[in-house]
Amino acid sequence: MKKKRIWILVLVVFVLFLIARACSVAADKKQADPSKTASGDAASVSGLTGEVPWDYQVREAKVGDLLDGDMVLLPNNERISNDQNFATGEQIWVLSSIQATMKADSQGKNDVTLSQWKPIKTFKTKEEADKDLAELKFEIKTEVKLVGVYKTELDGKFRYFAVVELPTGQKVKQPIPEERYTAFKSKKDVQVILEEVHDYSNYDQSMAKFRGWAE
Repeated sequence: MKKKRIWILVLVVFVLFLIARACSVAADKKQADPSKTASGDAASVSGLTGEVPWDYQVREAKVGDLLDGDMVLLPNNERISNDQNFATGEQIWVLSSIQATMKADSQGKNDVTLSQWKPIKTFKTKEEADKDLAELKFEIKTEVKLVGVYKTELDGKFRYFAVVELPTGQKVKQPIPEERYTAFKSKKDVQVILEEVHDYSNYDQSMAKFRGWAE
């Protein structure tokens, strides 16, 4: 009887061991799934992703209907807060913005979707509007990394390209003449002109756009 109890105890311990081992394996598998997902998503870091400021413009508009503290801008029937108590029929100046939603594929190439123009602020004079505009987007001269240059041939004709990496991380390909192709072949960095566009609500967020060569 005593030996029988010992065998039963051993059998129970063995079963508990198998159960614990199975749970441990299942936990390991569960932990492996998130790491696999993270590895798959890591490729998107090579490109600029998310919503970024794309452009701003200043234009003249006419105040239309007044609606509960808001006003309608004509001729596009856009609604915006009437902070400065404008009256129907007044000619005012409007600062509008456009946003870009950027998605990067596994090779770092960006797919860009642009929003519609949206009015964000109104002014009595064009001078006031232009002052705000100048702080939100402006051109700068800076040095960027030259990823490389290459040429293609079609029907005996050559085309030349340069690829640079902008400060915000995205890569830009631009056609170049043969002379610039030859000059760039031995370079690692080049001087460019960028347009820096800042987000209206969060000035620290910005978008760099290629605007030409500075050399």
